[in-house]
Amino acid sequence: MSVRERTKLGGLAPSANPLSSHLVGDSTMTFPCDHPHESVSSAEDQKTGEPSPAPWTVVISDIHLCDAEPTDPARPLWKRFKAPELFIDESLARLIDELCADATGPMELVFGGDTFDFQTVMAMPPEPEFPISWLERRRGLDSSEEKSAFKMEVILDTHPVFVESVTKFLSAGHRVVFVMGNHDIELHWPAVQRILRERLGGIYDDDRLRFCEWFYISNGDTLIEHGNQYDAYCLCSDPVWPLIKKRGELYVRTPFGNLAGKLMLNGMGLFNPNVESSFIMSTAEYVRFFFTYIARVQPLLPFTWFWTAMTTLVVSLREGLLPAQADPVRLEARIQDIARRANAQPSMVWASRAAHVHPAIYNPIAILRELWLDRAVLLLVILWLSAQAFAFVNVITPIRLWWILVPIAALLPLLVFYARSVESNVGQTAKAALENSGRSCQIAGVRRLIFGHTHRELHTRTESAEVINTGTWSPAYLDLECTKPMGKKTFASVRPLPQGGGRKSELFEWKDPGLEVIAPRSLASLEPKGAVEAIRATTVSD
Repeated sequence: MSVRERTKLGGLAPSANPLSSHLVGDSTMTFPCDHPHESVSSAEDQKTGEPSPAPWTVVISDIHLCDAEPTDPARPLWKRFKAPELFIDESLARLIDELCADATGPMELVFGGDTFDFQTVMAMPPEPEFPISWLERRRGLDSSEEKSAFKMEVILDTHPVFVESVTKFLSAGHRVVFVMGNHDIELHWPAVQRILRERLGGIYDDDRLRFCEWFYISNGDTLIEHGNQYDAYCLCSDPVWPLIKKRGELYVRTPFGNLAGKLMLNGMGLFNPNVESSFIMSTAEYVRFFFTYIARVQPLLPFTWFWTAMTTLVVSLREGLLPAQADPVRLEARIQDIARRANAQPSMVWASRAAHVHPAIYNPIAILRELWLDRAVLLLVILWLSAQAFAFVNVITPIRLWWILVPIAALLPLLVFYARSVESNVGQTAKAALENSGRSCQIAGVRRLIFGHTHRELHTRTESAEVINTGTWSPAYLDLECTKPMGKKTFASVRPLPQGGGRKSELFEWKDPGLEVIAPRSLASLEPKGAVEAIRATTVSD
């Protein structure tokens, strides 16, 4: 079956009207295949809001499954992190088998976002059924439904072990929940959901397999989110209405951080998008890295950086400011549907949405800073002023061309001073999540928050909430050769106490084989130190 046929079966035909609905009598019946914002489970499956009991919850996030990178003998380190031999599928399958063996009843496996990495998929259909632009061929397909469906097929074809393992887990009677993150935001598409359901055993029962826009409440005591909604650079600006219209066609709005990763890092294969320190460096570190590795493999990287940064700026501003394809007539039904799949009340959906941080796209100066275009502008200003000074002096008295280096040398310290004074705000997400944990838990009516996104495992407690970060299973390495893994393969477990009276949560490292508990840390031990006071000032106690 072609991607176009799957897309039409999955939900929205390429030219379908996002405002379509079908009225019968006094009630409104919206068919999933006619509306891009709907779950693709059947109407029969959607009758019940409460899920069947699954007292043991396991949360894994940030796996970042994508396509494989073909080996290039001339550039052996180019996107080395996407080599098939580094895939975590086998290890994850062994963990899931061990969890199933230890289960004494139904359990739920929650994939807490960024399970799939749509933005790093570079594969192209051999005989495309849709138009592909020049930019897409060099940086990956856009986020229309047909193209997202194709990328989902590629990812699942590349990771058969993952598909088999999750299918086996579901066939044992357990539940799987996919919470959407910023890297798999294209799971919003019904066609993408349908493909995944088909591959995982043809399960269309929301009680067994469900998709949640940005949060899920487990057993009434645990709020599970991806965490990108606390990140101004990576949040979904409107998770209720995530679609925008470009050139007459619907697309999922891609967050700025993911556009930057796609348009820039997809063309810079020596930077690992799963490790912030590989692309967020000081000026001295960039210079050292360039002459050590890049000069031999990609000597024109400065040019690549400049045109992709400018492209990212233009695309992110253009798409970020487009209006969401909202349907006011269906707003109440949409909120109720989100709440049903998240085990929440509609009021929780409204409150949680209001608690999200403000998108950075509305702060162009911050965007320029993160792209390093502010340094580029300052450098151009220095060169222009130097040229003007040279021209002025040359009119009064002729001088040699090399004299232009004098004003450049005099002004360059300003650039160096400015560059050293600017710090990236990208790493503030973990702090923001901690600061908002109390409020988020109060909205959900729980006292435990589990999230991911930052790739830094953590188990701690604020004054009003228990907080767990599930770390990452992504191909994150500290070296280009991918011999030094960064972080641990971790997951959260929330399980009933043997004596009853609630559930106990723990953060585990999967040693493959064997498990090791990661001890909780106190807030005082976390960086930055000043975060403790901020957390105490902003969290809300019951």
